[in-house]
Amino acid sequence: MTTGTATATQPLWRISMSSYVGSAVEFYDFFIYGTAAALVFPTVFFPELSPMMATTASLGAFAAAFLARPVGAAVFGHFGDRISRKQTLVVTLLLMGLATVGVGLIPSTATIGVAAPLLLLFLRLVQGFAVGGEWAGAVLLSAENAPQDRRGFFGMFTQLGLGTALVLANLVFYVVQAVFGEDPGSAFFAWAWRIPFLLSGILILVALYIRVHVKDSPVHTESGHVGTPLVALFRRQGRQVLLAAGVAICAPMLVFQAGTFFTHYAADRLDFSYDLVLMVGVIGGLCAVGFAALSAILSDTYGRRRIVSLGFALTAPWSFAVFPLIETGHKLVFGVTIVVTYCLIGWCMGPLAALLPEIFDPEYRYTGAALSHTLGAIVGGALPPVVSPTLLASYGGWAVSVMMGALGLVSLACVLALPETSGRTLTRL
Repeated sequence: MTTGTATATQPLWRISMSSYVGSAVEFYDFFIYGTAAALVFPTVFFPELSPMMATTASLGAFAAAFLARPVGAAVFGHFGDRISRKQTLVVTLLLMGLATVGVGLIPSTATIGVAAPLLLLFLRLVQGFAVGGEWAGAVLLSAENAPQDRRGFFGMFTQLGLGTALVLANLVFYVVQAVFGEDPGSAFFAWAWRIPFLLSGILILVALYIRVHVKDSPVHTESGHVGTPLVALFRRQGRQVLLAAGVAICAPMLVFQAGTFFTHYAADRLDFSYDLVLMVGVIGGLCAVGFAALSAILSDTYGRRRIVSLGFALTAPWSFAVFPLIETGHKLVFGVTIVVTYCLIGWCMGPLAALLPEIFDPEYRYTGAALSHTLGAIVGGALPPVVSPTLLASYGGWAVSVMMGALGLVSLACVLALPETSGRTLTRL
């Protein structure tokens, strides 16, 4: 067997499918919460608050999951580096599925009072804990088995799972609200919003079946181990963790601004129908999938650094165009703006599944990739949707644009501070 490639008994298509399906299901669980937090949860779980405070509370519970992600990254990274990538991924999948189905079963605040938002917060923290270990494990299965010159291509399947999750989350909510109505007194708000969460139970079983039939990567089984991967990581590659985290800021910032904050703004402030908002999300998710595939494939030829730098460089000026375009209140302009944002999301995230694993040494690679991706998601994914309503109310849309552009520039500066990783061996020489 040649290290870094799949064996005859474990073809790359099986590994790629495992990474793709597992990532799609776990991030579907994560994204449906974001969609529900923007459209449903302010009414169902925070009915006594003013509209602005209810939205802030709902998005705050949404952001809480990001605080649990570093803990999940450290815990699952430890076991993924010391014991097994595969077994760790099975646990993250089960935890995520149980938490998501649990959200779909929580009674409303009108039924059980303050216990409802507290249960919502607890299950959201469990979701974040599980996702903290999911992404890195999925990308390592692909990256550590892929041929050295096609690591971007095979790593892209995990990112396609993320893009597919965007499509599924928006599509399922679109169908459910189209069938049950979108008015506050409709069945959608009464109980049908739970359907996307309960559906996750079926998807989890499918993903679990695929994942248990995949073997650990040869790089992991052949590499040595360190006593505590987290300690060794910061002792030997602490600078790389911070830079990799900076690289990981931009894509989630764009994802959750487009899918959560702008979704709520369009439905609440512009009175756009949920049909329109969700269908734009479906189209945008499809574009994200296409651009993620394109940028990942191109990164094998032109390098990870060059490809992602282009995406980050375009994010800054686009950030100043997004909000003024949306504020025109024109439905077509809104749709095009969000779809273009999703194209940029796809371009930025495509090569990351190869780039982040290539930065870290094998004995703590799971921990390094998980922690850096998670820290970037906190800054980029948790804070902007929560802070944006306050910035908008206090200073106007330009402040939201400044925040988004600044985060894009942080990612650009961090990737430029890293060397090119394409072609790097994933084993110790």
